Amino acid sequence: MPIASVTTGADRLAAGLPAPPASGPVPAGGDAPHNTPQYAPWIPIRSLSPRHRDRIATHLLALPERDRYLRFGYAAGDAQIQRYVDGLDFDRDEVFGVFNRRLVLIALAHLAYPRPDQAAGPKAAEFGGSVLPTVRGRGYGARLFEHAMLHARNRGLDTMFIHALSENTTMLHIARRAGAVVQRDGSESEAFLKLPQETLASRVEQWVGEGAAALDYQLKQQSRLVDGVLDMIGEVRQGVSSRLGRAAKD
Repeated sequence: MPIASVTTGADRLAAGLPAPPASGPVPAGGDAPHNTPQYAPWIPIRSLSPRHRDRIATHLLALPERDRYLRFGYAAGDAQIQRYVDGLDFDRDEVFGVFNRRLVLIALAHLAYPRPDQAAGPKAAEFGGSVLPTVRGRGYGARLFEHAMLHARNRGLDTMFIHALSENTTMLHIARRAGAVVQRDGSESEAFLKLPQETLASRVEQWVGEGAAALDYQLKQQSRLVDGVLDMIGEVRQGVSSRLGRAAKD
């Protein structure tokens, strides 16, 4: 079963649409289990900024139609997805991503924090995510959820929650495994996870993880640059060889 995609209030407002029912199971949001899933011991999760909007849009636009519906809770078209991306508030919320060696954004998470004018109550953050179909079953969804938990507690929040369709057994399992209390109401479910207080250890963990992910991204950038230069050299050599061959025939 796929991991749930969780639509945040920010998602719905940014898309310019009325609030839909609680978001549903999202193949786009996570890990469809394979027969023998293999989980990486460490996954570099990079914090994204406004300069990554194009990559975020490319990721979401690559989701199949069914995945888009499950990710956002409505049949999001290209224009609606673009409005959502344009409306992301990187100053208030946090957006995380996993890049492959070609710097393709293969997994994405949005952690929406409460607005400053929000009424008094639990200080809660809402989680939503997506994973491209070609890389599911590798633990990206679960790791994004854990990463969001760490960042939310280090922001001083005491709760993280999700909305999902009740059939989203994978996401609800992830939430339960993390210690969340899941409340089912017919076809929809809510999961609330109480977060521990931040500590020096949690701060250091976040700092080290962010530094390692940034270094990983830089190395991938350099690798792509080297690959591009080598490809260009190969094309030049091929062109020169072709011209020399034609000259010899003449």
